[in-house]
Amino acid sequence: MRQSKRNKRHISIWTASAFVISSMIGTGVFTSLGFQLNDLQSIFPLLMLWVIGGFIALFGALAYSELAAALPRSGGEYHLLSQSIHPSLGFAGGLVSATVGFSAPAVLAAMALGKYLSAVFPVLDATIIATSSVIIFHLIHGNSIRIGTFIQDGTTVIKIALILLFIIMGLINTTPQDISIFPKVGDIKLLFSSGFAISLVWVSYAYTGWNSSVYIAGEVVDPKINIPKSLLLSTVFVMVLYVLLNYVFLYSTPKSLMINELEVGYIAGVNIFGEVGAKIIGLGIAILLISTVSSYIFIGPRIMQVMGEDHKYLHFLSKKNDEGIPVIAFCVQLIICMIFILSSSFEQVLLYTGISLIISTTMTVLGLFVLRIRKPELDRPYKVWGYPFTPAIFIILNTWILFYTFRIQLFESLIGFGIVIISIGIYYFGNMLKKETVK
Repeated sequence: MRQSKRNKRHISIWTASAFVISSMIGTGVFTSLGFQLNDLQSIFPLLMLWVIGGFIALFGALAYSELAAALPRSGGEYHLLSQSIHPSLGFAGGLVSATVGFSAPAVLAAMALGKYLSAVFPVLDATIIATSSVIIFHLIHGNSIRIGTFIQDGTTVIKIALILLFIIMGLINTTPQDISIFPKVGDIKLLFSSGFAISLVWVSYAYTGWNSSVYIAGEVVDPKINIPKSLLLSTVFVMVLYVLLNYVFLYSTPKSLMINELEVGYIAGVNIFGEVGAKIIGLGIAILLISTVSSYIFIGPRIMQVMGEDHKYLHFLSKKNDEGIPVIAFCVQLIICMIFILSSSFEQVLLYTGISLIISTTMTVLGLFVLRIRKPELDRPYKVWGYPFTPAIFIILNTWILFYTFRIQLFESLIGFGIVIISIGIYYFGNMLKKETVK
């Protein structure tokens, strides 16, 4: 009886889509614009960042949909890379996802939550808020699937309603900025600049989560149909919201007020709703960020669990309670989150995370080509639209971003790349230990 309960698929397409949307809409879109304005001032390239970033995410979602439908098991990049290219790359992808892939974004969302709540209530300490939210959601998701999924579905509905309200009120603002979405002289050249490429790291991070339902494939009802649907519909929906939301920020608020500021949503809210209204919106954004913290904390331990099932020296990570929740993995993730909160700044964590995830997802999409060659007979319920062009464009654009980040942000890029290399090294070291134990 206990075994059947653990293996039951319980996540519907709506909850899977809620996890995708919640993972995507969060820290990035409400914090990125302030940093992008350091390198870009013109409206057209600023909006094109979100359009191009959206298409990168969409083409990635197309590729992941084929891989996830053909290989429907939880674990994300860990499982997909292990099956398509090599277990060492899968291990690296899994370790990246389990650490910087989900723990770091959960921390970033918690840090932003602290910033927004402390802006509304100055008496509150941002770090205490961030720490408390991370601990609370580990306790919730580490003990009850039913309560966790209920919170996820509910906060996602609130999140979408809030963003739509923000967009509508911003568009009818009586004192708009004098801006134009059409390109000016020099704008096209900016699209190929290093500043644009670096800004795409921020945007790529804002779109992080477009592959979220892949990580919980083993718990999704009818995964071969519902995972592709949840990925594609959610990514297109979020892309439209992102472009409109950033247009509203620029339309309603002077750029000078947002440059290098973290809480651009609150700043824009003051211009749209006034001081009192902005505090209400700030609370709404806090609820939005709670949803994001929740989704990342829910998914991350599932990757550790699958890795624990496959590697004897990590077997402790696969231990579950009676509800099938990987409790030890939740404890490990909580420790990682606490280290991030206490040791790094927001911008540092975001750059390390963004670069590592770009490397990991690019390798995974490359695995689509490898799998087509190695296993042409594999049952593929869904095949990538536009193959081979859409996955190739995804790889080319991400490689272009990485090229400029290594040129301009060498230290952060080396750390991001180093995380991947160290993960591969841990895989081979673990295999050596396993062989020694057998002897």
